[in-house]
Amino acid sequence: MIQEFTIPTPGQGLHEITPRVVNLVHATGIEEGLCTLFIRHTSASLTIQENADPSARQDLEAWLNRLVPEIDAHFTHTSEGPDDMPSHIKSALTSTSLSIPFQGGRLTLGTWQGIFLWEHRRRPHERRIVLHIA
Repeated sequence: MIQEFTIPTPGQGLHEITPRVVNLVHATGIEEGLCTLFIRHTSASLTIQENADPSARQDLEAWLNRLVPEIDAHFTHTSEGPDDMPSHIKSALTSTSLSIPFQGGRLTLGTWQGIFLWEHRRRPHERRIVLHIA
């Protein structure tokens, strides 16, 4: 089963989508399998990260921004603004897909794990994610 859904992002940062994915998996009625998520963009990514303490997400975002700064004289792909090329690099360094097993109709995430859409652009976007259940 394949389903596509949209997530609006207010801008840069890690945005939790775990409840949405949990609901979609549950709605299939399938008890056991593999849930694969794929983001259809080159300037955003997906990750599994701690969902209990927001400071972990803030630290990740700050660290990635230091690793890939917006102002770099070597960038030539800047037609959409100073966050354009850095967002592509950040996406390349992270993940565009995730695979999560599930059993008993529930994702097998750990206690403090959540699924996040990591928006790398500063302005709001509508991000499309494909969910595949096998």
